[in-house]
Amino acid sequence: MSEGLEIRDVGIRHEQLKPPEKECDDPLCPWHGNLKVRGGLLVGRVVKAKMRRTVVVEREYLVYIRKYMRYERRRSRIHAHNPPCINAQPGDKVLIGETRPLAKSVAWVVLGVLERGGGEG
Repeated sequence: MSEGLEIRDVGIRHEQLKPPEKECDDPLCPWHGNLKVRGGLLVGRVVKAKMRRTVVVEREYLVYIRKYMRYERRRSRIHAHNPPCINAQPGDKVLIGETRPLAKSVAWVVLGVLERGGGEG
């Protein structure tokens, strides 16, 4: 890296997660700022990136319905802060981590892009 900002260890051990190559001066970045990541980790797909530094991540999961002895597919959408050094775009598969509340509906932050996707939306 260059001699600018240093990269913090965010404390997340994931086989595909690497620190971003770009640097940013966002105080809400877990890599270059002072935002702590605690709680849950989720993997999802970015469906919208139209807000400033915020993306909408959708994750799919299965729920067992005992009456019919089958699974149904459900989806949930989570707003997550998108630091400029990561810059996730629609269609990307991302790892997000839970943080303190950053806004009314934002309490997650994008930690890294696991797989770049096509530009949907």
